[in-house]
Amino acid sequence: MTAEKAETSGTAETAETAGASETPPGSRALAWRRRRASLARFWREYRRHRAGVFGLVALSLFVLVALTAPLTVGSDVESVTNAPGQPLESPSGQFPLGTDQFGRSLLGLLVWGSRVSLLVGLLAAALSVTIGALIGITAGHFRGWYATVMMRITDWFLVMPTLVLAIVLATVLSRSLGTIVLAIGVTTWPTTARLVRAQTLAVESRPYIERAKALGGGHWHIMSRHVLPNVMPLVLAQTTLIISSAILAEATLAFLGLGDPTVVSWGGLLQDAREAGSVSSGDWWYLVPPGVGIAAVALAFTLCGRAVEAVLNPRLGVSR
Repeated sequence: MTAEKAETSGTAETAETAGASETPPGSRALAWRRRRASLARFWREYRRHRAGVFGLVALSLFVLVALTAPLTVGSDVESVTNAPGQPLESPSGQFPLGTDQFGRSLLGLLVWGSRVSLLVGLLAAALSVTIGALIGITAGHFRGWYATVMMRITDWFLVMPTLVLAIVLATVLSRSLGTIVLAIGVTTWPTTARLVRAQTLAVESRPYIERAKALGGGHWHIMSRHVLPNVMPLVLAQTTLIISSAILAEATLAFLGLGDPTVVSWGGLLQDAREAGSVSSGDWWYLVPPGVGIAAVALAFTLCGRAVEAVLNPRLGVSR
């Protein structure tokens, strides 16, 4: 009888332990329902901002053009030896935006260059936001000497001209797209770090953080489970705003001759137009389309970023 009771007790304990370790099947479905409801609520609020919707539509068109560039214009549009036209032809039926100094179609180059400009902007913004969020969260959580050192470094980057630092990095390192992404990413993160640290300090002053620490929650648990979800809306809004700055910075570096000469980008087209003397000769079709493309994409990302920021933080009072 004693052995049977012990066996029964052990079986019951094993069943209880297994049941406690397994996640109830309904909790995951409930979590997904809450996420879908949150996304639906976000989209409803976002649609109320007409400028944000306009920016999203324009941005979607630019992305669509960039993704379909291999099908619409083909990679041979970059070829100098097989250029279909004469150098610096004015806009015509065959070449709607004219030709460049090598006789290549500027419309095809503009479409193909959108891939590089958007890619560099996205990657540079992702790198910048990742660095800024990491430093902001850790500096707000650990504080002490670590926070002091990190914030002094951040202040140093804030007072230094971003473009000058990017030019120095792009000059010292090899001329490639990776160098441009690195130069922009490591020089534009301080603003994100400051904003995220302020939000982290506000989150960690709340009572549930003290309860989590009292229950044995470690540093990683606090930062990943409690702080990060609360600062993600700020990070998302900051990302959309930084992308436009990154695209402008890439165009500036390419215009200064610090970009990758083997790829076509909007900033590179402006650099080629300057070298071809389009400013003095009046070849406006060589200068205007890349500049308009850069300004339009930057404006689209800015409108989307302001709308996202207004939805996630209604107290900002951003106009619709």
